[in-house]
Parts: sequence; structure tokens; C-alpha cells
Amino acid sequence: MFESYGVLNIWTYVLGAIFIIMVPGPNTLFVLKTGITRGVKEGYKAALAVFIGDAVLIFCAYIGIASLIRSSPFLFSLVKMLGALYLLYLGLKILYSTLSKKGQSQSSAHEEPEHVFRKALTLSLTNPKAILFYVSFFVQFIDMGYAHTGISFAILAVILEMISFCYMTLLIFSGAALAHFLSEKKRLAKLGNSMVGLLFLGFATKLATSA
Repeated sequence: MFESYGVLNIWTYVLGAIFIIMVPGPNTLFVLKTGITRGVKEGYKAALAVFIGDAVLIFCAYIGIASLIRSSPFLFSLVKMLGALYLLYLGLKILYSTLSKKGQSQSSAHEEPEHVFRKALTLSLTNPKAILFYVSFFVQFIDMGYAHTGISFAILAVILEMISFCYMTLLIFSGAALAHFLSEKKRLAKLGNSMVGLLFLGFATKLATSA
């Protein structure tokens, strides 16, 4: 069926996409944290921003911006450092708000609702490796002899977003359920928030130091 649209080995692609999406990263961590601290509605708002960011990067990969980034070390380094700095900012902010409050509710509960969408979108768009990944991963499952590779690219993108939606939904509802548990365990909640902040610092370091 999909072969007629230039898509090869569709089930191998689906399996690979599932495992790739399940690898922990800044986007999934932020969605999970939002589900815990803000609830299901705001969790989906964060997930929507990630979907939009991914769609933009996939489109950029298709029109050739990935080649431009790959061929320009300065541009690649610039976007990478911006992403690392933003991750660093989020990590430090989470740590500061967690360690500075004393018995108060989660600081993110006081955060403006629109900031959730903006932060998630920024996280999604400031990772130059994502756009290079889409090219290197998608191209393995596209028949370059097919006349309309844009259709093939779109099919793979839709499948990826559908899998991502299912996984994000699992994270959001798991986070919301975990929130009820943590609401009675302040110290455990504080430890969890501190670990999230440290993970963001780790992601920032990894992005900044990676080739």
C-alpha cells in the first residue's frame, strides 16, 4: 500500500519511530513535568507546541534547510548554543524555584499559561540535530525513484506525529496521576523537581558539547 507512495519498509519505520520517540529528551521531559504541575489541559498545550515544532523542523528538512545547516558550521553552532542556553535557563529556573520555595505550591503553578506553549515550542525549535535527524532517518524509508517524494515525506511525518501524540498522551495522564500522589508528599515532589532541573542541565551540557 505505502510502497505505491514511495514509502519503503513501513513497519520497520514504525518500530524505529516508536523506539526513537520513547528515548527521553527535553521535549518529553517538559511535557511530563507540565502534566504533573499543570494538569492535562496544559500538558496537551505543551504537546501541541512540540507537534508544531516538529512539523516545522520536518518541513525545513524537506525543503533543504538541513543541508544549509550541515554545510555551515557557524549556523549549526549558533542554533546549537541557543538551544543549550535555553535548556540551561530552564534547568536553573526549575532548580531555583524548587530550592527557594519553602512549603509553597509548585512555582510553575503560578506561571502564566501561555508560557507553557512558548517554552515547549522554543525547546522543539532550538535543536539543530533534530532537523538533521529527520533527513537521515526519513531518507532510509523513501524511494528516491518515486516522482513525488514530498508525499512520501508527508506520510512518514504524519505517522511520526501520530506515534508522538500517543506517547505524549501517556506522559500527560501519567503526570496528572503522579501529581495526586506527590501532592501529599512534599519532600518527594521537591526531590523530583530538583531531578528534572538537573536533567535539563544535563541536556544543555550534552547539546553544547556534542559535535
